[in-house]
Amino acid sequence: MLSLKNISVKYGSFAAVHDINIEVNEGEIVVLLGSNGAGKSTTFRTISGLNKPAEGEILFEGKSLNKVSADKIVQLGIGQCPEGRKLFPAMSVQENLRMGAFVHRRKKDEIKKSLQHVYELFPILHDKKEDAAGSLSGGQQQMLAIGRALMSKPKLMLLDEPSVGLAPLIVEQMFEVIQQINREGTTILLAEQNANAALKIADKGYVFENGSIVLQGTSLELFANDEVRKAYIGA
Repeated sequence: MLSLKNISVKYGSFAAVHDINIEVNEGEIVVLLGSNGAGKSTTFRTISGLNKPAEGEILFEGKSLNKVSADKIVQLGIGQCPEGRKLFPAMSVQENLRMGAFVHRRKKDEIKKSLQHVYELFPILHDKKEDAAGSLSGGQQQMLAIGRALMSKPKLMLLDEPSVGLAPLIVEQMFEVIQQINREGTTILLAEQNANAALKIADKGYVFENGSIVLQGTSLELFANDEVRKAYIGA
């Protein structure tokens, strides 16, 4: 479904990501593991069309994304839930969700259905639909960010560090919902520092260090890998 082939991304002369290869098959949950600054967010921004690769090719459903604009990439079916949530704090919960459906803005009935679906996944958002997004707790804001990404009806959803700064119980709930979204037919690419939570739900993963992929394998293989355990799980 998504293929990154020998992708390098540069900021000036600095190579933020160097020669990476990633495969995401339809229906999978794939995790990119790595500490802050390892290259995960740059990779996501490149898939979304916000950065352009210096080398290599990105294919989505067999079509090259290298020269496709960010808004067209959303229309093709890739939705991103960015790191730091990037909500509109003064706007209400419902207004934020409607912004996520911007690419389908002429399809009123579809938007209504999508809203209903998000409220079923996250009942608390329905209770607070008239509240300003900025007034929500961290966990609720993350739910809203995921819900907003879902409103574009993505085939592939990019989730950038959804567990950052959240209490363990909320993280657990969040990952259960991510699994549910996946079961309903959305393929998931997840960037996470919380390897323990991510590997429990992922099919496979890639470990980033200094802009390169240093390890890859199924979740079970990565979970059993001593280096991964030491670095991300606690031995």
